[in-house]
Parts: sequence; C-alpha cells; structure tokens
Amino acid sequence: MEPETFRLGRKGRGAQTNATSRYEPHTREAVDDGWGSLDEELPPLRTTVQVDATRTIIATNDSPDIGFDRSINPYRGCEHGCIYCYARPTHAYLGLSPGQDFETRLFAKPNAAALLRAELGRPGYRCQPMALGTNTDPYQPIEREMRITRQVLEVLAEASHPLTIVTKSALVLRDLDILAPLARKNMARVYVSVTTLDRELARVMEPRAATPPRRVETIRALASAGVPVGVMVAPVIPGLTDHEIEGILEACAKAGAEGAGYVLLRVPLEIKGLFEEWLRAHRPERAERVFALLRSCHEGKAYRAEWGKRQKGTGPFAEIIARRFKLAKGRFGLDRPALPLDTTQFRKPAADPRQMSFL
Repeated sequence: MEPETFRLGRKGRGAQTNATSRYEPHTREAVDDGWGSLDEELPPLRTTVQVDATRTIIATNDSPDIGFDRSINPYRGCEHGCIYCYARPTHAYLGLSPGQDFETRLFAKPNAAALLRAELGRPGYRCQPMALGTNTDPYQPIEREMRITRQVLEVLAEASHPLTIVTKSALVLRDLDILAPLARKNMARVYVSVTTLDRELARVMEPRAATPPRRVETIRALASAGVPVGVMVAPVIPGLTDHEIEGILEACAKAGAEGAGYVLLRVPLEIKGLFEEWLRAHRPERAERVFALLRSCHEGKAYRAEWGKRQKGTGPFAEIIARRFKLAKGRFGLDRPALPLDTTQFRKPAADPRQMSFL
C-alpha cells in the first residue's frame, strides 16, 4: 500500500486516516520526507468493488437487545463513509483498514439472491422478519448498478417473506413496486436513519449519504406509498447532535413517520480512534466535551459492550437522553405500537426461479 494512503484527509471521505488493521503484525505511519509532502493535497480515493465469495447469506444472532434474529447484508464496507459506523471494525477481518479502506474497498455478494432462495427452501426454515441494512447500507451507491438488494427483495416478495429495511438512501424509493404490495399485506417496514438536520455537519460526517432533507422527503414518499416508515436517530452523539433530537422527530413525524428509535454513539475497537481523529479535524472545539459526556454514559469508559448497556448507556446524561426521546415521541405521535409483521403467508420459493410453484 502506498504511504500516502496513511495520511490525513481525503475529499469526500469520512475517515481521516487508513490505519493498519488490528490483526496485522506491523503498523505504518506517514513521515514527512523533508519536502513538505504531508502538506500536499491528496488525490481522491477511488472506490473499488470485489466479489465476496460467501456461501451463506442469512446471518443469525441471539442478542437480547436487537429486535431481529436474522439479517442479510448484500455488501461489506459502505461508501457512505459515516465516520461513526459500528461496522467499520469488521474490515479488519479481511486484513483491511476500518478507516478509508472500509469506505473505498467494497465487497459485493452478487449471488445473494440465489443463496437466499436455497436457504429459504430448506426443510427446516422457519419464517421470521428478515432485516436488511443491519451492518452496511443495502442502498449504498453501488446498488444503483449492481441491484443485489433489488434481487434479494424479489426473492423475499416471491416467498411472501416479511422484511425490514434500515437505510440512509433515497434509492429505497426505486423499489416501491416491491415494498408497497408487501406493505399492504403487513410484510414490510422501512426505517430511515436521520442523524442530524444540519447539512454542513452531515456533509463531513456522512459524506456520501443522502442529505438530511432528502432523507426526510424519502420518509414522506414511503408514507405516501403506504409503506410503514419510522425514523432511526442513530447515533445520538452527546455534545454534538443530541440537541437535535426533538427537531429530527418533529420533522420526520410531519413527513409521515409512524415510529422512532435511537442508539447512543458506539465507539468499539478502531472506531474510537477514527471518530476522535474526525472530531478533532472537523469540530475540534467539541472534542473534549463529546468524549467527556460519552464516558459519563459508560461508567468512565468511552464504550462498553455489555448487552442492555451498549445501545443506550447508563448514568444521568443517558437517562436525560432517554427521557427526552420518550417525551418527544409522545408529543409528535411516534409512540404508537407497531403491528408485528405477518409471517403466516410465507411459502417456500421455487428452487428454480423459472419454475412455477404448485402451492
């Protein structure tokens, strides 16, 4: 890897650096050669996409604080480049950096639909809602050409399989022809992630995701099409975005959102260093306060991984956030309980997509 990839800052990218993976035996750092090379503007980093030769597509979990037990992620890595993304450390398993590699060296699963068809058709499969977008965004920019998420939705629709989607992208509207009919049968729900309404902050914090106004309009379009839609205020960043909770919920409720959830900023493993680098580069006056508040929510640590604590934190400040969120949900009508998605209409898809089912 070229030395320049370990230097600070790339236009249009979230991470400031491309630090070596935690599993690598050596680390590298940029060193000025005496000619001011570290001060030179770096060329843009290009996005590359490789095929992920996965053999299974449905990931399962038994985490007690996650509201689903199975999920599909059509891509590894995410070009949206959100600096706070909790999926970043997974790139270390590939021998890559959770920094700029995560948002530029992507892996696609073009056989996802075929794998899904086979897994849904197994004799022991039992239907429960399938979650899309739990790790990386299923509607990140490369989905426009690759259409893997679209193919997965087609299989789920054929099988009358309920699903949920979490995304920051307006590209989800492309698939309304699939989602709206599923929603009419109580088999689809979409959550749009809105972290901030501040366009300038979003531009550097989530550089290749849809703008905040575009996300609010996406909620409006989904609701108008009859697709139940909620807003995820995720993450809430203490000292940086927590003051926007009420404004975000009000804007999304007016657009048609029916529910809301939130997650406090999580900084496990490499994310702590990456987020701190970003914060000191883009909001240096907030850095000390953000981490002081974050530590107050995790008993003096920047992050704790225990179930029941990692998502919301504990302590007085975390309790204030939880209370404000609950009150705002009630004020804007976002506290109505959602109906469980219908799993009774599931039917196994044909082994060959060209073959008609007899059932």
